[in-house]
Amino acid sequence: MSDAPEPIPAATVVIFRTGAADGPPEILMVTRSRELVFAGGMAVFPGGRVDPEDYALARKLAEGGDTDEEAHRIAAIRETLEETGLAIGLAGDLDADTAAEARRLLLEKGALEPVLEAFDLTLKTDTLTPFARWLPLGLAHDRIFDTRFYLADLGTGNVEIAVDRTENTNLFWITAQDALDRADRGDIKLIFPTRRNLERLAQFASFADAKAHADAHPQRTITPEIVEVAGVQVLRIPDDLGYPVTEEEFTVVRRG
Repeated sequence: MSDAPEPIPAATVVIFRTGAADGPPEILMVTRSRELVFAGGMAVFPGGRVDPEDYALARKLAEGGDTDEEAHRIAAIRETLEETGLAIGLAGDLDADTAAEARRLLLEKGALEPVLEAFDLTLKTDTLTPFARWLPLGLAHDRIFDTRFYLADLGTGNVEIAVDRTENTNLFWITAQDALDRADRGDIKLIFPTRRNLERLAQFASFADAKAHADAHPQRTITPEIVEVAGVQVLRIPDDLGYPVTEEEFTVVRRG
């Protein structure tokens, strides 16, 4: 019998906004608190685990559809509002003040459904594009997340964000390539899935390009494998899912 923990369902979202003139788009990243057990101190995309309340809301709204997928999209929308204050995937009479009030209510209630009712908002989960699914078995001993990655587009850079100061210590907009460059300089730290996804995102000149690429590649679950190449342990992922870099020395992975 395996002692591996049961994977925890989770969702994360890569949020795009228009970058500098003629430049690549920027994406939103958060720096996790060093006190957290999972990925403490790492730069990641907004997101978190799928809560029971997300599944309950999905069952109400899916109307015979895929409630599991719907719950993950709801979790991505909820976590983004909690962590950043951005109201993605929501439709209604929304401005910066309303979004801030909705965030406060969400933090108080711990679920998205009371927020939808209080502010007469509608979920638009179809505005999230599935991008990838990662299940890094064997890379953590205490908890393993089965994480679905989504893409979302703000279009404009004129948005207000504010870190929640509970799980995260910083929020920042950055191009995918600049994030990789900062990691190479040691300014930020990245876990293996985040680095691979940033390398994939760095290929795109626009959100439309990223969405088209995601639509053209299946969201097959990615479970990295440790293999030996010329006497060196390497962490490897499949080479047919759109990632330009598919392996990295395991000793480098462990350093972040």
